[in-house]
Amino acid sequence: MYRIRKILNHNTILVIKMDDNKEYLLMGKGAGFSKKVGERIEKRSEDTVYSLQKLTDRGEAREIIKSVSPVCLELANDVLNEAEREFGKIDRAILFPMADHIEYAVRRIKNHEQISNPLTEDIRVLFYKEYKVAQCMIPLLQGRMKVEIDEHEVGYIALHIHSAINDEKVSQAMMITRAVRECITLVEEQTSRKIDVMSLAYNRLMNHVRYMVARALNNERLKLNMNDYMEVKFPEAFRTAAMICDEVGRSLKCQLDEVEIGYLAMHIERVVNDEM
Repeated sequence: MYRIRKILNHNTILVIKMDDNKEYLLMGKGAGFSKKVGERIEKRSEDTVYSLQKLTDRGEAREIIKSVSPVCLELANDVLNEAEREFGKIDRAILFPMADHIEYAVRRIKNHEQISNPLTEDIRVLFYKEYKVAQCMIPLLQGRMKVEIDEHEVGYIALHIHSAINDEKVSQAMMITRAVRECITLVEEQTSRKIDVMSLAYNRLMNHVRYMVARALNNERLKLNMNDYMEVKFPEAFRTAAMICDEVGRSLKCQLDEVEIGYLAMHIERVVNDEM
């Protein structure tokens, strides 16, 4: 049982849960229609309840909703509904930073201050399913607010979705994306070969680097050491991999485990020989 504290609009209300006397955001079609402050209500099956005690990358949830319009909260909720249909159970606490991002994105677009993100294409490839889900925001924003967003904004929404389905902050996902881009660029420079982004070798390399960086950030280690074999069998790829691991480690401000060199060398060799 909940008691209504504030009605934001027909679909979004602030409520107090009678059991713990804590504040929540309750969202659902018509949830606030014909309701009054102080009225007691039950949560319907189609409603979603968000705790306002959550602390996010962008601050406390209860503070975020003070500066975010109910429409942007609803848009974020709709995106999370779509993500849940695609991925199953997700962490819905990302609603607040996502809604906050949408609010600022709309403001930027209306002020003709649209941003450019050099990592958008990498995000699209690295987080393909998340990006596909994030594209639902295009018609939603157009229909609700008459605002058109570009692929760069879709990319940022995709990172929020990724954060909702993985125990990984948006900032960390961006860090991984940046490191992957740096690594791919270094491979291309060292091998004097432009990598075909549509090739299987590229996708293998990209995903390997993605998880290599995640392991470094989480202090995880690979169990099997391939360094001796790769250094003898493919010395050029091994030297390139060692240099890249060193550079990426400096960028991340952490040291990559030397075992990573052999595995990265294997993927570099595949790319160089265009192994499909």
